[in-house]
Amino acid sequence: MTKKSPNTLLIHPSRTVPPGFRSLVPGTERASTVLFENTGKWKTRSGFDESIYTYGTSGTPTTRDLQNRIAEWEGGFNTVLFPSGLAAVAYAFLPFVEPGDHVLIPSNVYDPVKTLANGLLKRMNVTVEQYDPLVGAGIAAQIKPNTKVVWVETPGSITMEVSDLPAIAAAAHAAGALVAIDNTYSAGWYLRAFELGADISVHALTKYPAGHSDLVMGSITTKDEATWRRVKDMALQTGQCCAPDDIYLVLRGLPTMPLRIQHTERVALDLARWLATQPAVKLVLHPALPDCPGHEVWNRDFTGSTGVFSFVLHDQYDADAAARFIDALEFFGVGASWGGIGSLALTYDLAKSRTNWPHKGALIRLNIGLEDESDLRDDLAQGFAAL
Repeated sequence: MTKKSPNTLLIHPSRTVPPGFRSLVPGTERASTVLFENTGKWKTRSGFDESIYTYGTSGTPTTRDLQNRIAEWEGGFNTVLFPSGLAAVAYAFLPFVEPGDHVLIPSNVYDPVKTLANGLLKRMNVTVEQYDPLVGAGIAAQIKPNTKVVWVETPGSITMEVSDLPAIAAAAHAAGALVAIDNTYSAGWYLRAFELGADISVHALTKYPAGHSDLVMGSITTKDEATWRRVKDMALQTGQCCAPDDIYLVLRGLPTMPLRIQHTERVALDLARWLATQPAVKLVLHPALPDCPGHEVWNRDFTGSTGVFSFVLHDQYDADAAARFIDALEFFGVGASWGGIGSLALTYDLAKSRTNWPHKGALIRLNIGLEDESDLRDDLAQGFAAL
């Protein structure tokens, strides 16, 4: 070997890092170019072969670590990562529909899903129809011969209705349709989606898995290899990938996720029960409470609840009153998302966006963070005083 110049040694060092280092903290492998042992290995590479690495877009050891942890956590075949939760939602539809197809989404769905339905899917000539999230087995009446995907969001991320996933899945599968679920609320822990009939489980890893409100990422986990290959194929074709440093932050968040969820579950339930006693509150929408639509299904299918719930004010309290309530809060921030370290509050004018919404009073949705429960309770009391 010829003598190397200092410039070359910056790229090809003569001293190698000794093997054998171990740590509780996962390493972060960054790469665009991935090197192969020889041209033969290069020529036989495949983006579907998870035992090798081909290019940065198809993953590094850091990527595979997170994929494997999520797939094992959910009991699925394999996982594909996406740069946002909404991107993951889109890829639960796109690999499985063609012009002329039909899909079903619940009427209480996360609003960006409706935007996807009225935008990209409509331009693809895919018909999107809404269904009542409490319809259960009755969804069979809306399934058509060209229905390819039935989307489930349970509980609804604003109005918290709990859908009967096993009944919906049975009807969909009888007609040859796939069932995809937004399983972000339960973090894949309190609802075992594949055991209850789902084919695809989507997560906004932004929320409980990452847990610190400092990144966006999504995932799709599939029940079987054939479904995974269709998602993976379209992800590879369109260059869907995530930065290893962001993936590392999700990996860092995973070990503490159960502890964080247990805290928010306890505090959210305590505050929900307290809110139900407040004179200005008409209804508390928390799936673990009997008044929440679909509570009996939650009691059957879920093993716990998390930190997101809503409450409805009495009819005399309109959107302006809800804004006064929220703006008076100190520890509840005004912002989208949930599942992070800080508590959040938002109001929604459902009388304008839902044709059959029965309440005139404003709805306020809370995300419970990691603050002390007594501080959050006192903060909410300040909100009621502002009414």
